[in-house]
Amino acid sequence: MAKKGSRVQVILECTEHKTSGKPGTSRYITKKNKKNTPERLELKKYNPILKKVTVHKEIK
Repeated sequence: MAKKGSRVQVILECTEHKTSGKPGTSRYITKKNKKNTPERLELKKYNPILKKVTVHKEIK
């Protein structure tokens, strides 16, 4: 039986990668609590294609 909770899985995508013109995408999968953070999540994560830390935003 599945747990009933407010934790959901979200996908984070790099914001700088689209403007760089390089092929591919940098995405991360994480979980968040919908009750504590109802707005979209923004985290700084490493982008292996650009080889630097960039801002990753939650996508739908």
